[in-house]
Amino acid sequence: MSALEIGLVLIGLLLPLILIGLHIGIALMLLSFVGVWMMRGNFELATKLVSMTVYGGISDYIFATIPMFVLMGLLISISNVGKDTFDVAEWALRKIKGGLGVATVLSNTVFAAVTGISIASAAVFTRVAVPEMIRHGYQPKFAVGTVAGSSILGMLIPPSLLLIIYGVLAEESIGRMFVAGVIPGLLMAAAFMAMILIAARLAPDTVIVPGHQRRVDHHETLGSATVKLVPLVALVVLVLGGLYSGYFTPTEAGAVGAAGALVVTVLRRRLTGENSRQVMRETGYISVGILFLLIAAGMYSRMLTMAGIPMEVGNLIAHLGLGVYGFLAVYILLVLLLGMILDSTSILLIVVPIAAPIAKSMGLDLIHFGVISVIAVEIGLLTPPFGISAFTVKSSLDDNSIKVETIFLGALPYVAIMLLVLAFIVFVPGSTTWLARSF
Repeated sequence: MSALEIGLVLIGLLLPLILIGLHIGIALMLLSFVGVWMMRGNFELATKLVSMTVYGGISDYIFATIPMFVLMGLLISISNVGKDTFDVAEWALRKIKGGLGVATVLSNTVFAAVTGISIASAAVFTRVAVPEMIRHGYQPKFAVGTVAGSSILGMLIPPSLLLIIYGVLAEESIGRMFVAGVIPGLLMAAAFMAMILIAARLAPDTVIVPGHQRRVDHHETLGSATVKLVPLVALVVLVLGGLYSGYFTPTEAGAVGAAGALVVTVLRRRLTGENSRQVMRETGYISVGILFLLIAAGMYSRMLTMAGIPMEVGNLIAHLGLGVYGFLAVYILLVLLLGMILDSTSILLIVVPIAAPIAKSMGLDLIHFGVISVIAVEIGLLTPPFGISAFTVKSSLDDNSIKVETIFLGALPYVAIMLLVLAFIVFVPGSTTWLARSF
């Protein structure tokens, strides 16, 4: 068999191995090792591939970014800042029809700027926003759908773990990837809020239970709202302001953010011996898991390059005459289909090593391509049967009467909005590259 044939066979084996329960990192490493061994006929060379990739992954300075931002996000999620953000947004929008839905999206947008983990947003706002919306007469389907739908903003608005992972896989600047996510993230949040306001005006029964009297009472004042927002705003300005001004590298911004989140959590007296140990354990589990996957993806990428698969697929696309938009359409469709059966990190690990070189050869900006990839992957967080954001909302609910099917249905309008925003970004590359290339 030729190197190309070996590579294609191994790619064909990857998905079945994952679906039968083999960890994706192990599957990638195993197939990469076997592929290099078969292509080169040298067991020792395949062994060296493993050692070189592991060493290169662990020694790379950029990998220190991941645990820092994970730690910052987990500390913020226990600090009660999410609840305070929602309280302030609820107070500010209390007289607007559909205001609690808008407040949820707005809170998720702000919260995303200090977490970068969508499941953290989903868990926090399920406990904070859903009971409050239901108490004020909002439809349960709308309440859970809004939390699930807006939680994905944490994977687009920096600091986003998916943007970090893509940056490592595509060898793009993490700082520029963060900057590239700002306009699309804010655009998506604005589209979500506009949809809620339009639905509340034109189809109020889908938002509010018919006959329920709106309540506008709230004990918040301008002074108390300001006090509640100060810690979060200070942290956002410190981390993102330092990063965008060039004062911090992404790794330094993560470290400063983690330190700032620790100070906020301690000052608010939310840090106990038990939850501090839990935060450190979860930080370790998440960070090591991502590092392991990135090492496996590095091996996979090298094996694909040896087999010449990106070049051959690029030649095939050129022969078929698909063009840039045809390639993007096929790529997005593939990612959406994979999103129904795999988690977001796994999808990036599988497709980016193949697709990024092809995109680059076709003249696509890899920063623009990265934002497209992350949005397409995010849609999978809301689509059955995997839909991890929907299942996170379900597991965080105290109401057993709300089924996971209800959450998926409630999130459907947000999926539609995401597809529209994705189409806009595909056809308007400047929405992602304008800020990033000036950074």
